[in-house]
Amino acid sequence: MIRWVAFIFVLLAVFYPLLPFFKRLWVGRLPGDFCFRFKGVDFCLPFGSALLWSLLAFLAATLTKLI
Repeated sequence: MIRWVAFIFVLLAVFYPLLPFFKRLWVGRLPGDFCFRFKGVDFCLPFGSALLWSLLAFLAATLTKLI
């Protein structure tokens, strides 16, 4: 359990500084993405973008397996 908490913490620590770069890739702009500001800090929960990127990764893995 503690490994998952540590993994999520590291993932968030890496994700937030890269947020301006990800906004160019439409992360945070799709329906289902929630971005809000709380006490001067921007938070982004990209549920829709994660679904789209997961689908693209799945399709790429499936296509490479077929070839």
